[in-house]
Amino acid sequence: MKKYSFFFLIFPLLFSCSDSGFKNTNPYLPNYSVLIDLNLNLPEYSNLKFISNAVLITGKGVRGVIVFNTGSGYNAFDAACPNQTLASCSTMTIKGINAVCACDSEEYSLFTGQGKLQYPLKQYRVEVNGTVLRVYN
Repeated sequence: MKKYSFFFLIFPLLFSCSDSGFKNTNPYLPNYSVLIDLNLNLPEYSNLKFISNAVLITGKGVRGVIVFNTGSGYNAFDAACPNQTLASCSTMTIKGINAVCACDSEEYSLFTGQGKLQYPLKQYRVEVNGTVLRVYN
């Protein structure tokens, strides 16, 4: 009986690990490794010091990375349309607090990454260290 009670105590611990809630399973978007360090003191990223501002960083991720200041932190999303196959029109543009897909004019909130279609924006992790933001997956 002691063997079984030990098993029942250990079993929940094995399945209690967290993956930080990041679910990047999207059949339209491949998984590319992303590691970006942004210095907010540089002019090209200084807009991120202010709430509700976003910056598009090209050449990273699938179609670029959008970094957004939520006021309580930062969000980073891939700039590829999450509900489209990769095409010439599948790069998102920033429109205020939303990202817009040129293929279907669908808008996604940069606060949550959610839109009206099946898949949300592909999200990356963001760490803040003083005036440096690290975006990674």
